[in-house]
Amino acid sequence: MARITLEHVTKTFGSTTALNDIDLDVHDKEFFVLFGPAGAGKTTMLKTIAGVEFPDRGLVRIDDRIVNLVDPSERNVSMVFENYALYPHMTVFDNIASPMRSPLHRRDEEHITREVARVADLMGIDALLNRLPSQLSNGQRQRTALGRCLVRKPTVFLMDEPLAHLDAKLRHLMRTELKAMQSQFDTTTIYVTHDYMEALSLGDRIAILNNGRFEQIGTGDEIYYTPVSEFVARLVGEPEINIVDAQVTSGSGGKPAIAIASGGERRLFPIPDDVAPTLDGERNVRMGIRGINLSYRFDPADGYMPGTVYNLEPIGNKSILTIKIDDTTYQAVAPNDLDVELDSPVFIRPDPGAMLFFRKSDGVFLARHDQRHFLGENN
Repeated sequence: MARITLEHVTKTFGSTTALNDIDLDVHDKEFFVLFGPAGAGKTTMLKTIAGVEFPDRGLVRIDDRIVNLVDPSERNVSMVFENYALYPHMTVFDNIASPMRSPLHRRDEEHITREVARVADLMGIDALLNRLPSQLSNGQRQRTALGRCLVRKPTVFLMDEPLAHLDAKLRHLMRTELKAMQSQFDTTTIYVTHDYMEALSLGDRIAILNNGRFEQIGTGDEIYYTPVSEFVARLVGEPEINIVDAQVTSGSGGKPAIAIASGGERRLFPIPDDVAPTLDGERNVRMGIRGINLSYRFDPADGYMPGTVYNLEPIGNKSILTIKIDDTTYQAVAPNDLDVELDSPVFIRPDPGAMLFFRKSDGVFLARHDQRHFLGENN
């Protein structure tokens, strides 16, 4: 069993509060991801769990045992750092083998040789075992550090952006490998990243951290489809979600509708029946729509807002089409072979069923259509 809990943990550095009254419960054998912008407190939290940093207030528990004053070597955790932390005078083989030669976790040389070979093959560095860290590329050093973390069987794996310096192809491969290996680890993993793709693809649950506090903890679907705030909504997805000012009003037949400014006019879009009661009493809101849910065409049509093509950015298997309406820009997902001239007319329409609604005063999430489905609730 490897359950990790933090209770009212606070950690400061001078006048900076890195962790602010944090409560967290990571389940046994869970792959738990800490995600957020730089400086949010992710690495500090990882170091606090590892014992590299000690909290100013609060309790850290591993398997219900309070470990606030327990040395890192006694916590039976294995940690990989973003900055590698390799021994410069040791070969790749000896770096990977070092945890199994420590006084607490010493194994016989036959076992060490077998395990180093297994992990080196997994990391694709089996031909580099006799090299020193100074003879490796950044990606090779990162894989060596990751191999050193994986070579033993700790209670908890703590990973601080372990794929940050790998090339794109290897990062994709290692995401797949890490997820597959999780079922074999039979232990708990806490993984820090600033890459939303890593967070969504790897995490059983994801914690969004900002300025030392949790914004949201949930599954990838919960965070992507029902973000608790504009801040969380903007963190995940490519292109970034479109969020604009809007008004709740009456549409056709007196039914609730959302009004969006367009060309000096107000364009009305119906509000789904299950959303309308949640918006009752809210006049001015913020409407969010992801680029994949923004339809576009190049000839006028009912229900479409007129704009102009501001930019077209091909990015591999898709393109990002940027449309300007008045002083507002929208980004839509388009095919990678789309051919369109800048400043040419374009017409867009957000899918009402995919709209997210936020309170204008503080950016807090209000509702979206069929949100119970995304939250895993019973119908």
